Amino acid sequence: MLSPEELAQVVPAESTVFPSPIPTQCISSDEYMPSSQTEKQREFEFRVKEIGSELARKQGVPRRRFFQTAAGMAAAFVAMNETYGPLYAVSRAEAATPDMANERANALKSQFIMDMHTHFLRDDTRLTGFIRSREAVGRAGWNPLLAGKPQTLDDLKFPNYFKEIYLDSDTKIAMISGSGSEEPRDWFLTNEMKADARAKINKEAGTKRMFAHAIFMPAMPGWMDDVDRAIEQIKPDSFKGYTVGDNTNKHLARHPWHLDDEKLLYPFYEKLVKASKTNPSLANVCVHKGLFPPSTTKEFPNLVNYADVRDVAKAAKDWPQLNFIIYHSAFRFTGGAYAVGMEQFEKTGRIDWVTDLAEIPGKYGVKNVYGDLGQIFAQSTVAEPRLCAAMMGQLIKGLGADRVVWGTDAVWTGAPQWQIEALRRLEIPEDMQKKHGFAPLGGANGPVKQAIFGGNNARLYGVTVTQQAALSGDRFALAKKAYDREGGDRTNLAYGYVAKPTPVY
Repeated sequence: MLSPEELAQVVPAESTVFPSPIPTQCISSDEYMPSSQTEKQREFEFRVKEIGSELARKQGVPRRRFFQTAAGMAAAFVAMNETYGPLYAVSRAEAATPDMANERANALKSQFIMDMHTHFLRDDTRLTGFIRSREAVGRAGWNPLLAGKPQTLDDLKFPNYFKEIYLDSDTKIAMISGSGSEEPRDWFLTNEMKADARAKINKEAGTKRMFAHAIFMPAMPGWMDDVDRAIEQIKPDSFKGYTVGDNTNKHLARHPWHLDDEKLLYPFYEKLVKASKTNPSLANVCVHKGLFPPSTTKEFPNLVNYADVRDVAKAAKDWPQLNFIIYHSAFRFTGGAYAVGMEQFEKTGRIDWVTDLAEIPGKYGVKNVYGDLGQIFAQSTVAEPRLCAAMMGQLIKGLGADRVVWGTDAVWTGAPQWQIEALRRLEIPEDMQKKHGFAPLGGANGPVKQAIFGGNNARLYGVTVTQQAALSGDRFALAKKAYDREGGDRTNLAYGYVAKPTPVY
């Protein structure tokens, strides 16, 4: 968690950040310090407000309401292009013409999107920034489900999660993830809570709309017994671990570990191989890597060797029966260091530790290493879009388009629709393609983006075409149609922390 000194430097995002369809600055959870709004982000905020005001006035609606529409989303990407250069497929005509924007949005609503990296928090969490965020959402009246409700998992956090994932975005299937801690009270959700959420969602939908992780924490007392219990009783869809140990409370991290530790981890892999014979998705080992900028490295130098990908290749080579899915694709430069990442790429053509991950298949001849996007996409799209494009190019070139998987880390940055739209519209600039040999990403529903959005995760988790088709007629699909018909209520709010604004004189 953030220290008291760090908390004094931040403010709640939901009451501070302008509710643009695309965040105007970087938002963090309690896991790391957010970066201050950059000059480019301030320019983007100015432009999006200006465009939004102009077009809202012409359409006779309030600016806030305009930004909740498909045309408002398009307007935000127009502002992004005017700020950062032509990275996103959008036109002013789309932003100015609601029918054109709605036609495009409606044509893509049925796209299969499988987001295997999402979060909400437990009711008794000590990560109080998120509780305050949810209270503010209810008080403001943006989400009627939350207004006047007590702070419980079912009535406060869970309804808003459901709304933002399944109603406010085109997401069809989601994985509820979490994070463990040496301090039991600071687990985002217990493994049992995640399983309960999965059961509730799937029962209500009548289809399998939600998957659930079980967190594993190697070297913690009784951890292998916990794994056995989870396999037998909770039946997770896959396991997820943090090699730094306690990522939330890094000062408590007494049990970091490496993926290639033969004594500690290989017996765990043996269990997964055995269990995957009856539950094939347990062959997926999800591992948090990266999000370890220079400031964090300076504070926790003992953990940096666990945060990079030096341990991935040997584990993948020794265990070809398993799939190693590296969350955030090991992107290092959060917390104000995005410019460092861009400068590194421009000077050397490399990006810590994304490039190292992308090179593993070519160097070691393995085909079971995957890159999850998570914060690599959410944060870099907002902070350094060209860096985002570069990382997408490297991952696809090195791992292959069939081994890059969709995850948004929502709902930390609000409903994930803006991230979905960003990937649909993003293209790697031609100069970058020519210089680095990157292939183009192609259209919103082209083969590359279709694979990333859902095809690759569907293959990993055994979601058949028949199961995908069934989602279009389940109770959630009917609810979303009614929700959209009534105009929806996407708030564009983000939850978590932003750096206190710096006074401008």
